[in-house]
Amino acid sequence: MPSAPRKPPAYQFVADDLREQITSGTLPPGSQLPFKRLLAQQYKVSEQVIDVAMILLKSEGLIEGIQGKGVYVAERPEDA
Repeated sequence: MPSAPRKPPAYQFVADDLREQITSGTLPPGSQLPFKRLLAQQYKVSEQVIDVAMILLKSEGLIEGIQGKGVYVAERPEDA
């Protein structure tokens, strides 16, 4: 009996959605992302899921954290 397609992990869904918003320009370079608690509420996931999604997006160079300020969409090299 074939198994049903597996649903991607929650962090992947969050990362994919934010990545789409960044690459489409909905979240332009320099814009601040909502705080982790608000993102967790928006996506109906735990803050730990948001942490993993943020680590993934940071590793891709799409976002950057500024200590004491928040998380921002990174400037893309072609925009700089």
